[in-house]
Amino acid sequence: MSRTFNFSAGPAMLPEDVMRQAAHEFLNWNNSGMSVMEMSHRSPEYMGVAHKMEADLREIMAIPDNYKVIFTHGGASLQFAAIPMNLAEQGDTVDYLDTGVWSHKAIKEALRYANVNVVAEGGSDNPTEIPNHSTWTFSPEAKYIHVCVNETITGLELKDDDLDIVFAQGKPVIADMSSNIMCREIDVSKYAMIYAGAQKNIGPAGLAIVIVREDLLGHARQDTPTLMNWDVYANNESMFNTPATYAWYLAGLVFQWIKKIGGVAEIAKINESKAHKLYAYIDASDFYSNSISEHNRSWMNVTFNLANSALEKTFLDESKSAGLLSLKGHKAFGGMRASIYNAMPEDGVDALIQFMDVFAKKYA
Repeated sequence: MSRTFNFSAGPAMLPEDVMRQAAHEFLNWNNSGMSVMEMSHRSPEYMGVAHKMEADLREIMAIPDNYKVIFTHGGASLQFAAIPMNLAEQGDTVDYLDTGVWSHKAIKEALRYANVNVVAEGGSDNPTEIPNHSTWTFSPEAKYIHVCVNETITGLELKDDDLDIVFAQGKPVIADMSSNIMCREIDVSKYAMIYAGAQKNIGPAGLAIVIVREDLLGHARQDTPTLMNWDVYANNESMFNTPATYAWYLAGLVFQWIKKIGGVAEIAKINESKAHKLYAYIDASDFYSNSISEHNRSWMNVTFNLANSALEKTFLDESKSAGLLSLKGHKAFGGMRASIYNAMPEDGVDALIQFMDVFAKKYA
């Protein structure tokens, strides 16, 4: 069976070159006679894999030397609690922008450990636009400001003008970039901490990456669990206990693939082209529509609705038959969603547009 185009929001498709290399090395990594997943995480061979993985990530994201890169368990959601536990004491105030479901979840967890000031609130569980900047209310006492840069469910993304206002407050900025890390170049030095679950743009599920400025380490409250304390990870090369070794290895292959195709700058050109052509087709159609404010549309998660919602099941059935998978939107938002992360080739977006056009003409 030929490879399909998987538009899942996560776990998402991996680059085909990465999958082929992993398959080739699965039983016998580097002529060791065993799989990399069978190898001791403390062996010289595996430590070489881990060190190269971190070095490649530092290179492609241009991570400054005064930042630690740590690889954690629990996905991005574990960091919802780890962030206030590492950066705030009980009773401290922290600022959160509320731009959708993932922001809600982060806020709900932070409320267990700190007083949360909601800077901007979209007005619904899944807002379709960022509130006007004039309505934003920052707290002068806030220990940090948290943003979810890209809300996966709706495809609502904070853009540079939104983030510039956040940076201007002079507070440590914490960013959930699970859905859009490495989709374009960013200045890491503007952020105090960046975190991302792996299963969208990095690798398989079960791993999260935390990029944290060194001066934020060593301040965890006394009751912080050991495996939620960033300092523990930093002081043990993320190997205080056995890490998700195979997920690390696959993420390392993804980073090598990014370097091979020209780095994040080159991927950004492809991502911009993919998103532009898909949004352009939707906007020109009477059969499909996108409800997200044009200025804050995501490059990674393109949501759309059919004019006749009764055709949704038919659309999903026929798209699956055409080799276009996982286009059903999240149940909290409805409609359709095409997640077009770094690993989605432009051919996949072209195939989706062609299918959408044929489907629209067939059922108009």
